[in-house]
Amino acid sequence: MAEPVVLTEGLTKYYGRSRGIMDLSFGVNRGETFGLLGPNGAGKTTTIRILLGLLSPTRGRARVLGLDAVSDSLKVRRRVGYLPGEAGFWGHLTGEQFLDFCCGLRRTRPPRVRRAELARALDADLARPLRQLSRGMKQKVALIQALEHDPELVFLDEPTAGLDPLVQHSVLELLAAERSRGRTVFLSSHNLAEVERVCDRVGIVREGRLVAVEGVAELKRRHMRRLEVTFAQDVPAAALRPEGVRSLSGSGRQYTLMVAGNISGVLRCLSQFPIEAMTFQEATLEEIFLEFYAGEAAGAGRPGAPAGGAALSGGGPR
Repeated sequence: MAEPVVLTEGLTKYYGRSRGIMDLSFGVNRGETFGLLGPNGAGKTTTIRILLGLLSPTRGRARVLGLDAVSDSLKVRRRVGYLPGEAGFWGHLTGEQFLDFCCGLRRTRPPRVRRAELARALDADLARPLRQLSRGMKQKVALIQALEHDPELVFLDEPTAGLDPLVQHSVLELLAAERSRGRTVFLSSHNLAEVERVCDRVGIVREGRLVAVEGVAELKRRHMRRLEVTFAQDVPAAALRPEGVRSLSGSGRQYTLMVAGNISGVLRCLSQFPIEAMTFQEATLEEIFLEFYAGEAAGAGRPGAPAGGAALSGGGPR
């Protein structure tokens, strides 16, 4: 079997006495889109920076494209693309000039054809000074920078954070196109819907631990929604426990149910009682973690608990 494009073994990073990531072990296969999914502050950015050789691990090791992420960091960075979570720009440069400058750092000629294709796909304005552009347009320029030299592997740190829905859609469409071209994409995100849409597999981090690595299909099966219902009369909580209800809170006429999977059985149960109002909302990522992974994360934190296939990650700084 071919060596994974990204492979970490016991990767750990401490910032003084504060833990960044701990015992991180996972692999990313060539041609897949892998998402590191977790709340802000879970250690996702720390992981990416170590993989790029921008930070040194406290212990453990990482290999990227068959190269050691520490001793071969310059070789790694020549072969990958990188979109940082907080990209910086010189405002007096146009988008075109900024991209040419980045090519100079790589010691490569500007890829005009590829750049034009990406600009069309993203509807990006490369002619105006960057200081005149919106945050979303700047993010498009930064994404072009990460992709225009056609890297075999690209790291994207929160690629749609803070962007309006239209710009998010453009970015995700482009990432889907890169996956269809067989490129390997490693992205971090705290947006569950985002990773569901573009990723093949995800590593899920919570409170400094990577508590699961699983396919998106399995993640969708676990995907929960919050159902808030107001009845016209008091209803006993014991009557509201059909299959698919992961947790129930409330009493009397008002209840909140966390529902996973097919909701038809839940709706049949609720319809036995007169309903005044009912709303569905996507569960927050933290709620999903609390429902499905809290026990696993706690177990991973016990002394002597096995790391296994569910790697350990995150915590402390990004």
